[in-house]
Amino acid sequence: MTPTMWKILGFLGQGVFGSRFLVQWFMSERRGRSYFPRYFWYASILGSTLLFAYAVHIKDPVFIVGQSMGMIIYYRNLVLLRREQESVSE
Repeated sequence: MTPTMWKILGFLGQGVFGSRFLVQWFMSERRGRSYFPRYFWYASILGSTLLFAYAVHIKDPVFIVGQSMGMIIYYRNLVLLRREQESVSE
């Protein structure tokens, strides 16, 4: 990939990652309480994965560690949501 394509990937990752806050804010306002929709966690994983790839490309160890740790937490939240949904449907 060209340097420009890497920058586009980095900005795309940042855009996806940032969009999760707007969705969370909108959904919380709509419900009148703090709420994290499933999209928040999917956008977190996608955005952090793109940012992780960019961080590896630019060889930034601080950025790499920060994004990799977040991905684990975001995935874990999706697992917890799935378990909660399965227990409710039983």
